[in-house]
Amino acid sequence: MTKFKKLAFAGAAFCALSTGAQAAPDEALSSVVVTSRSLEETLPQTLSRYGSQLETVSAPQIRNGGYVDVSQALEMLIPGAFVATQAGPFSYVNVSIQGSRTSDVLWTLDGVRINNRLYNSTSPADTLPSSMVERLEVLKGGQGLFYGTSASAGVINVVTRAFSTKPGGEVSLGVDGRNGFHGSAMVRGAYKGNKLVAWYSKDETDGYYIFSDYQPNTTARKRSYDVNSWGLKYGYDLAKDLAIQGSYIHTTANLDYPGVAGNSVNDRLEQVASARLDYTPSDTVQLFLKGYYHQWDTNYYTKPAPSKYWGYKDMGLNALLQFDPHKGLQYNIGYDGQRYRGRDQVLIIDGKTQMAHAVFGQIRTTDDLSTRARGAVGARLNHTSGGTTAVWNASGVFDITKNFYIEGTGGTSFLLPDSEQLYSINPNGTKGDADLKPERSRGFTATLGGRFDIGFNEPLTVTVAGWKRQIVNLITADTSNPPGGFTGVYVNINGKVDVSGAEAVVRSPIGNDFALTGSYTYSKELARGTTVQIAGRPRYTGKLGLTYAPANLPFGLDFALKYVGKTYTNAITGGFGVRQYGNYLVGNLSGHVFLDRSRRTQVTARVENVFNERYATTVSSAVRTGTTSRFLFERLGPPRIGYLTISRQF
Repeated sequence: MTKFKKLAFAGAAFCALSTGAQAAPDEALSSVVVTSRSLEETLPQTLSRYGSQLETVSAPQIRNGGYVDVSQALEMLIPGAFVATQAGPFSYVNVSIQGSRTSDVLWTLDGVRINNRLYNSTSPADTLPSSMVERLEVLKGGQGLFYGTSASAGVINVVTRAFSTKPGGEVSLGVDGRNGFHGSAMVRGAYKGNKLVAWYSKDETDGYYIFSDYQPNTTARKRSYDVNSWGLKYGYDLAKDLAIQGSYIHTTANLDYPGVAGNSVNDRLEQVASARLDYTPSDTVQLFLKGYYHQWDTNYYTKPAPSKYWGYKDMGLNALLQFDPHKGLQYNIGYDGQRYRGRDQVLIIDGKTQMAHAVFGQIRTTDDLSTRARGAVGARLNHTSGGTTAVWNASGVFDITKNFYIEGTGGTSFLLPDSEQLYSINPNGTKGDADLKPERSRGFTATLGGRFDIGFNEPLTVTVAGWKRQIVNLITADTSNPPGGFTGVYVNINGKVDVSGAEAVVRSPIGNDFALTGSYTYSKELARGTTVQIAGRPRYTGKLGLTYAPANLPFGLDFALKYVGKTYTNAITGGFGVRQYGNYLVGNLSGHVFLDRSRRTQVTARVENVFNERYATTVSSAVRTGTTSRFLFERLGPPRIGYLTISRQF
């Protein structure tokens, strides 16, 4: 039986289930999600009240858009964030927030940092299915005060399925036009104070040809994936003011990474576990204490070579105390401890243990001092084997009138050197230096915003933001006088990278059934000592989203459009020089229909790259087999692919 026939069979079963007793629409749509008071879970919303820009994507938005992984949802739905997948869903991504490098953005999973500190530039996005998501939160601008290293330009927080006051769940089955299958199940509920959420997902596909050209003898040309993930969350209120919560996420994945001359395989095992204690003895005191463990193991090989290991273990302890001893001011004091060890047998990184300890604090104003103005200032002291780094942050919001406000953030952040830069001993490669200092960045963001009632269900909102950031203590490879057996050594240099830009975001209802979200970003990112845009970073990007969601009709439509302007490479080996790519427009079109009055059974269809745009996300060169000549090739974005999903909430 083909996957499409299986889906049709499942759809008939779902339809049969939906013909029974039907709840009224308002009853089916009533919220059952438990809202947490934890300081950790509400931190992004709190920071947004004090001047940080926060973008949020909900689970219904992801489901209605038909996205199968977190990366594609971010790519199309987060205004102002540039995201380019390397090989479609479940692959590494290049991400830029306010003109950043990928390494300047911190990823967290329910607050647990999941960045790969073997290689700062390797994103952790290839094992994050969308079915686990309750919401996505993107904080823009430097967030080093609370989040530490890698948060120089922003934080992407993936919030997994929340607890519920009522028993319920969801089952979903889907296929795609590349012989793919996407299935998931989730249950949640509470019994005598015990709260539980469990989920499972499986996503697999044959993939697509990710390069424009291949060696003649290459046979494995499609990039396939097979990702299996499950998770558990448990919570219990020990007392009215004391609660515990634990979570565990387990993922296995077979991730092919074809090259132009062969197929490399990453067989992945990833585990993320955490436990948190929340204590709220009064309205003026809150505390959380959390421990976490993250294990990331990969067997890597290119057939017929034997498998080699690369991976890491990261564990830590976080604590935050918030108290309001008097009116007008609120105080926050925190601790962040990390223990990290990574090893790579492929590029030869020696296994070393790294430790980091930090204390930080912030003072905020409260509404008792002013209802029109809010401000915050704080500092963090971070200590590692490489020395001590101090950063600071200040932010604020002022309501000019009922309709207009200004907000801004400013301060410093830092990026610790990764294991490759510290401990690499790869022969004929760049040697690591264990004495490297962290990179430091200094920047600010200023925003003018407006909110206007135009007579519909939602207001029209407009924000215009500008930013400027400078990075010092840059870590780079010095090839001028390499150590014996190496091509260079990693060093800190005095050069600077200057980043500046602006972004406009508009959200507007079009009547009561249509909604529009649009953004346009200009980012000037200058390579060190030059007036040239950094390679791989488009200067202009834009997004447009249109949603049709009539309250009295059982269907909806979503259209998402992404524009990426001209982008340039570094000089490419083989006499190809600097090459231009980018300058493309990609659209996703999706529609969903409810099969029952209670809106519990939903069929969703999505067409990715609806215009079938052929576009490059990178350009490079390689030596043609059996010759000394090189050929130019492009890494391609996904072609037009169809997705069909049926889901049932219960």
